[in-house]
Amino acid sequence: MTPNEALIHQFYTAFQQKDVKTMQNSYDDQAIFNDAVFINLDAQEVRAMWQMLLSRSEDMKLSFGKVKEDGDKVTAYWEAHYTFTATGKKVVNKIDAEFEIKDGKIIRHTDTFNFYKWARQAFGSGGLLLGWTNVFKEKVRQTAKKKLDDYMQKLNQQ
Repeated sequence: MTPNEALIHQFYTAFQQKDVKTMQNSYDDQAIFNDAVFINLDAQEVRAMWQMLLSRSEDMKLSFGKVKEDGDKVTAYWEAHYTFTATGKKVVNKIDAEFEIKDGKIIRHTDTFNFYKWARQAFGSGGLLLGWTNVFKEKVRQTAKKKLDDYMQKLNQQ
């Protein structure tokens, strides 16, 4: 296993154990994170995002594998099983991750998943009917970003 693959194994093992500090420490201070919901989060935001998500996901179970270095990138596959707190619905999200690593830290992290499939699970009939639309996706993004901003503001007040 290469050092970069080991870093990603460590990251997902920490995720499984809800060890947010180890996850946060895996990111470079210039890191950028993207997925279908969170766009262009900086290092401070992505660190807070994982803390927020883990603090709200009491029943989350995570599995990962297929960690592979190819050139300057490391890829992995992971699945999250959890209850979406906004609706109380069970979700199984299957995610392909791509990482760029610099000096032993994640500098770029991109998670790719089927937003429509996720929305159908997370929002039920609303996600089924509207989850494929850009309007719905943008509303979910705005709501998630607001929750993250509010969470970060609370952290800064402590």
